[in-house]
Amino acid sequence: MDVQVGDMLTMKKPHPCGAKQWKVLRTGMDFKLKCQGCGHEVMLPRSKAEKNIKLIEREGKPVC
Repeated sequence: MDVQVGDMLTMKKPHPCGAKQWKVLRTGMDFKLKCQGCGHEVMLPRSKAEKNIKLIEREGKPVC
């Protein structure tokens, strides 16, 4: 999966605040993501994050 810094991810399940949108701050073996609803930042293992991604948007356009 081609995920880059600055991409907006729409996840399958919402964050407890209700938002499903996350911004990618860092990539590698782990992803650092920032919730667009409450601003909470989390580090997730790449394998777990990739399973839960529904849509990747780069510059407002979906990436196939």
